[in-house]
Amino acid sequence: MILNLVFFVIGLLMLYYGANWLVKGSSSLARNLGLKPLVIGLTVVAFGTSAPELFISVVSSIKDKSMIAVGNVVGSNICNIALVLGLAALIHPIKSNRSVYSRDIPIMLGISIYLLLISFDSRIGRLEGASLFGGIILYTCFNYYIAVKESRHKLNGESVAFAHAAEEIEYVTSRTRQVVWITVGIVGVVVGAEVLIDSAVAIMKVFSVSEKFIGLTIVALGTSLPELATSVVAALRKEMDISIGNLVGSNVFNILSVLGAASLVRPIPIPGGFINSGLLIDYLVMIFVSFLPWLMMRKTCVVTRSNGVTLLACYIGYVAYLILKA
Repeated sequence: MILNLVFFVIGLLMLYYGANWLVKGSSSLARNLGLKPLVIGLTVVAFGTSAPELFISVVSSIKDKSMIAVGNVVGSNICNIALVLGLAALIHPIKSNRSVYSRDIPIMLGISIYLLLISFDSRIGRLEGASLFGGIILYTCFNYYIAVKESRHKLNGESVAFAHAAEEIEYVTSRTRQVVWITVGIVGVVVGAEVLIDSAVAIMKVFSVSEKFIGLTIVALGTSLPELATSVVAALRKEMDISIGNLVGSNVFNILSVLGAASLVRPIPIPGGFINSGLLIDYLVMIFVSFLPWLMMRKTCVVTRSNGVTLLACYIGYVAYLILKA
């Protein structure tokens, strides 16, 4: 059991550092090719930060552990809003742009509901996967258009934050080193995903819990730890540059790119059926938790400390429900 936990942590670290190295090498190569920071941020940085979830879900799908693949995405989305945003707001109230309330959160909710609808037949096939992955291309193009439009007046919004993130990444001048960073990063996330999934399945067998439980809890929390650590540090320093829009954007990427790519590689079945497996409840929790920030921000565009307590209570209550059910 202890050895499995050690391997799980090793896999998680490989995913985290592999994703960072991949982003570092790719963004440097993109800058060499003359791409603007905004484009790099919306493509390399955005996709790179979702690399852990992406490879976890793809590897899980290939290994016929479909409930880990789906649970990882649903659990990560719940964790990003209820735990990460809740804890950050509890430390320091978070003010966001009106566009997050009026545009970004409704998009996230719409995509979440679409995922719910295509899952009712207990299978996410390649056609659905293609529609999801096509959605991430449209979403990226839309964000680029909005960011360019907004940047003419004032730098704000999630997309511009991605551009700033791209500018802050260490630049590697050597083309050889860029290729090395990219290669090592890819190996890191691929091998890390393999190690993490195998150790998670071993832990699952020890505790006699389901794939879905492992995906929704330990794997989802593990892949959300970078966002959690970054947001908590920012809140402690009262530097809330990492906006709600970034967490919302991460959730959109998780559904569209992660599940889209995973189901394109191999259709994702839902063993036991979508309703009988209990996954319907998890989807509804994800949608409800995603709706809460919109409700909280409708007047002042601020997520207060009391709102943070509410979000954290939702996460604790949900995890308690999963443990009791398991």
